[in-house]
Formats: sequence, structure tokens, C-alpha cells
Amino acid sequence: MAGDGYRVGVMGATGAVGTTILELLHERGFPAREVVAYASERSAGKELEWGGGTLIVQPLNAETIQGCDVVLSSPGGAVSSEWSPRFVEAGATVVDNTSFWRMHEDVPLVVAGVNDAAAEAHEGIVANPNCTTMVMMMALAPIHRAVGLERFVVSSYQAVSGTGQKAIEELRAQARAILAGEEPPAPAVYPHQIAFNVIPQVETFKDGDDYTTEERKVMAETRKILGVGDEVGISATCARVPVFVGHGESINLQTKEDLSPDDCRALLSEATGVKVVDDPAAAAYPTSIASAGQDDVLVGRIRRDPSQPRTLNLWTSGDNLRKGAATNAVQVAEILVERGWLSSQR
Repeated sequence: MAGDGYRVGVMGATGAVGTTILELLHERGFPAREVVAYASERSAGKELEWGGGTLIVQPLNAETIQGCDVVLSSPGGAVSSEWSPRFVEAGATVVDNTSFWRMHEDVPLVVAGVNDAAAEAHEGIVANPNCTTMVMMMALAPIHRAVGLERFVVSSYQAVSGTGQKAIEELRAQARAILAGEEPPAPAVYPHQIAFNVIPQVETFKDGDDYTTEERKVMAETRKILGVGDEVGISATCARVPVFVGHGESINLQTKEDLSPDDCRALLSEATGVKVVDDPAAAAYPTSIASAGQDDVLVGRIRRDPSQPRTLNLWTSGDNLRKGAATNAVQVAEILVERGWLSSQR
């Protein structure tokens, strides 16, 4: 590593998350002496504007991956499963946004501001949680640390950008057609029309399982991040809604020790990466549009559940492309650099 910064790779640089990672590296002043954009062969040679200059997209091959200190990865699980270990072999530390590495025992699953110290134990790869899990953890982790979680039920209302650029285009095309009084294009990304609809399915159902793969991820990843087992009851329902950016989540949580709504507001107001927006009488509460473009997760509608003791309801909203993916990846890379935990620093 040169003294003036790090050689930073961005894998999947032309995708929705990858382009946001590039924006954030510049916006947050990450100490990079060089940024290398990687994407598929069909995108190789494409020019991307970055930091007042231009990046030429590179293909992934044995030559191009050499010399990186840190790689921020969001190319899809199949690509990451092959190329993340190859980057590690070449000396890089990979912060990966795909689902492939999250539940590997030797890969830390890190939410910046929640379990930063877990990143130290990496063996070359640090995983980013699912965007739905990430938004939820920003609110739940401080509560769990303070009074302990006994159980919680989460229902998510997930933006289409979580599926990628093709999903954004599908929503836009369908909405335009319907508003023009025309027949909308048939769904291709989702099993049903997404425009002006709510689909109670995110990802897929495996044989014999009534929960989707997304719901299973949320439940399993939460346990890994918080370090809890079956003593904490968790149930998730994930739905896709016709919103471009910003995952909303309704959370019903029961704590081991009683926590009043006012104390919960005070607790979350002090939490890193959380902004309490909770004045319902003034129509002040988190919305997807309000959270879009923000790195903080918004929390509001904090109130008691009258049907259960020690139980609160709350509503969260977070930008699934930023804190839900790209921002957290860059924040984890910052932690690795600042604490000397990159492989090249050891």
C-alpha cells in the first residue's frame, strides 16, 4: 500500500448498489489513491464518471484483480462466490453485499454501528447483511443491549430497487402505461404486476417451506448479528411495494425488561445511525421518501402494544441502497482501515 491511500476495487460497479458505493466513496472521502470499477464482460470498457474524472470498467480476470487493498463487492452471489476468494488470494480484503457469504461461520456479518468489533475476526471476507435486516438492526440492537429482546415480529414493505435496476424499470414502465390508460407490460421481474400493487412475496419459496428465502434470511441474520439463539422468538413477513427506494418495516417487539415509549425514544435518539421522527399528531413519522438519500435509519410511531406486557410497536424506514447496502459497506471498509484490520495492514 502506498502512503497516500488504498487501491479500492468495486465489484458490480454498474449495478444499483455498485453505483451508490462509488458515489459514497467520493462523498465520504474514503482514503483511496485509486478506484477500480469491475463489472461483467459486456460492461467492460464502459466509462463511469467519478470524483470529477472517469473510471473505465474492468472485466474480472487474473490480471485485473491484482493489487487491491480492499474490494467492495455487489455483483450477485454466483459471481462473488468465485471472485471474492480470488481477490482474497491476491491480498485484498472483501466487503461483500451478496447473500452468498453471510451465514458462513468464518465470515463476520457486520452492521456498522452495531457490531463493529466482529469485523476483526475476518479471514479476508466481511459480509453485509440483507438490506431488510440492516434497517431493522439499527433500531433493535440498541433496544436489545439496553433491556433485552424476548421476541419480535417484523413485517417489511420493500422497495423495488432492492431487486435491482430491471425491477425499477419494470415498475416505471407499468406505472406509465396504467396512468396513460394503456395495458401495462406483463411482469418479468416479479410474479405479479408491481405497479399499484403489494406482493406478499420477496424472493422465493423453497419446497416445504411457507417462509420465503428473504424471510429466512432476516431471521437467521438477526440471530448471527445479535448473537442470540432460539431464546429470542423471531417471525418475519416480507412484502414488495411499488416504491423505488426506502424499505419500511413494522416491528412488534417484546422486551425482557419494561421499556416505555418515552424511554425508547430517548434511547434511540442517542443511537448511532438512527434518527427518531415521532410526532404523529403533526404527521411526523418515517416514510420511504423521507429516508431516501439518507444514511440514518428513521424510527417513529413508537407506542405500547395494549395486548401484551413489555411490548412496543414501532415503524422504521431506511434507504435500502445506502445504509441497507452501499453505505454500510463503505462504513465497514472505513472501520477496517481505521483499526488496521485490512489483510494488507496485518
